[in-house]
Amino acid sequence: MVICFTIWYSLLAKDPSNKKTAEMTKLRQNMRNSYILPTQRRRITPNSATFMKQIVDFFKLMKNEQADKYAFKLSQAGKRTSDALYRYLFFKLIAPIAGASISYIYIYELNAIELSSLGQALTTVISTIICAKLPDLLLKNSIMKRHELIQKSLPDGLDLMVICTEAGLSLDAAFSRVSKEMAFVAPELSDELTLTSLELGFLPERKKALLNLADRVDISMMRSLVNALIQSEKFGTPLAQSLRVMSSELRNERLMKAEEKAAKLPAIMTVPMIIFILPPLFIVLLGPAIIRIIDNFINR
Repeated sequence: MVICFTIWYSLLAKDPSNKKTAEMTKLRQNMRNSYILPTQRRRITPNSATFMKQIVDFFKLMKNEQADKYAFKLSQAGKRTSDALYRYLFFKLIAPIAGASISYIYIYELNAIELSSLGQALTTVISTIICAKLPDLLLKNSIMKRHELIQKSLPDGLDLMVICTEAGLSLDAAFSRVSKEMAFVAPELSDELTLTSLELGFLPERKKALLNLADRVDISMMRSLVNALIQSEKFGTPLAQSLRVMSSELRNERLMKAEEKAAKLPAIMTVPMIIFILPPLFIVLLGPAIIRIIDNFINR
């Protein structure tokens, strides 16, 4: 009975190495598709032929020189799919038209605002310009928020990388392990580390993968980290020591920024204090005395 069970289990049990190999093959294929996407993003399959894609392709916005620039900015914001680029280009095309149409209906048709002819024209033009710039402002704000979140979680990620490198893991394995450990705590940093780990195993030059990380996360902390990693691989300096020093520097820099904000707080609070706090305080303290003095003069 035991022998039969052993033979049955050995025939049906799955080799975990085969599963891991299949996962790595799938990740590498996804990485390859992401790199050849700029050359294939003009192809439209029947399943993805949405209304926005049809409009974008009708005006040939994907062939515009700015399309690659917008794709890079979207990647900085964490949106790396082709659909994200189509949506952004569509809203960038529609936004000024919608702004001009709404302002025209609101001002000329409904007469909601009484303005001169020059004022009506200026209001329409200004609203159109604001709506045209709105997608860029929203994208820039999204990039800034993502970079701030990465900057806050980067020292913790470096501490985990120090532990991984001291345990004997390579840079690729350390990036992959840290990205898994921080997937729920810091998903933005985990996303960037996962992509960098794939690029380290996919690109012919490891330096290019690290430079891509610095370009996507354009903050001083990340550029300092990338420079330290490149120098460590080039000159053979201990990676764990470099990461430990970098983590300490990042924490000190974050502490200095917090102290700087605390030092600016009195100057920032001066104007609101003068405008909103001192006048009510004077009214409460001096109001009764002033009223009593006025009553005494009137009674005389």
